[in-house]
Amino acid sequence: MTADDKAPAPASDDAENDPESTGPGPETEGNPKTRPLRMVLTLALGGIGGILFHELHMPLPWMIGALVFTVVASLSGAPLVRPKRLRLYMVPVLGVMLGAGFTPEAIRHASEWLASLSMLLVYAVGITAMVSYYLVRVAKWDPATSYFSASPGGFGEMALLGEAMGADDRKISLNHSVRIMLTVLVIPFWFKFFEGYQPGNMGALGNMADIRLKDAAILIACAVVGYYVARRLRFPAAQLLGPTLVSAIVHMAGLTEARPPQEIVALAQVVIGASIGCRFLGISLREMFGTMVQAAGITTFMLGAAYAGAWTVSYFTGLPVNTLWLAFAPGGLAEMTLISLSLGIDVAFVSVHHMVRVIFLVAMAPIAFKLLKGVLERAEAAGKG
Repeated sequence: MTADDKAPAPASDDAENDPESTGPGPETEGNPKTRPLRMVLTLALGGIGGILFHELHMPLPWMIGALVFTVVASLSGAPLVRPKRLRLYMVPVLGVMLGAGFTPEAIRHASEWLASLSMLLVYAVGITAMVSYYLVRVAKWDPATSYFSASPGGFGEMALLGEAMGADDRKISLNHSVRIMLTVLVIPFWFKFFEGYQPGNMGALGNMADIRLKDAAILIACAVVGYYVARRLRFPAAQLLGPTLVSAIVHMAGLTEARPPQEIVALAQVVIGASIGCRFLGISLREMFGTMVQAAGITTFMLGAAYAGAWTVSYFTGLPVNTLWLAFAPGGLAEMTLISLSLGIDVAFVSVHHMVRVIFLVAMAPIAFKLLKGVLERAEAAGKG
């Protein structure tokens, strides 16, 4: 693909606020007058997938069902549309839910997380360097595209930073989309069928009919204030991190014990699953297959390395290896949060690790790429020789 025929990743209709909503496919917004109908079709397909997977007792049914149905429809050329703005409103719901899991007891155990957080950063740096080298030497990608495709940081942030460094942002976006999709599909099924985990009880979140008006107002305030403060401070993944932090403070202060109702959380899963699936709009099966082969190998390697790191930390600290593996897995922040909730695994522990990974990799990306650029350029020259 030359610079002339490279199709840019489409701009989000709120790209500054929600960079993760960008996708690898060409712009497929079509006629604005038909957008509401296509949005209804997208959410209907996602909802049907969620209901089917729920009835089949699949893990994380609402998100994975929506993802599978919309991926198939997107690759088949169905007239779907990415639910960008709706995702922007749904992700803070997860942040508020996450913050509710930060109890004083959980914070008291935070000192026990230092070893795992340290190992996580070592893993993140090492995996980025190794995968970058592989993509340059074997896949023949340029150094910038290789580095920002390999770094398991925020999806949107890596694409935007890579574009600024002269990388192929379309290839970065597609690679990260496949990585997130495969991680979301593999981990819940692995835990269910090989580890014996059963989906968590969503009923523990409560129902819309039972929530008090005062508690609802507090939760909404956590989402709104958290998002706008984090956006103002230019946090990565502001729509998730901000509400999480504000909700954590509010819940630890004892202002409320309420959590978002299960109906809203299920809707958030459908929207996020459909959002991932619709990232493949406009992608040809040929292009998808070529990227899938590369990304599947890379994702398998990342998951294996994450498990090795988790086992090592577990051996020395006694922390559960499955909890650590979920914390180290190279999935998206919102998606891994939902998986931990679904499996009934320590949500606070898992979310903090993914927050630290995303913030660290996004903050260090420009510096790390400059340090590694010389090595990657020599590898590129050796591959051509």
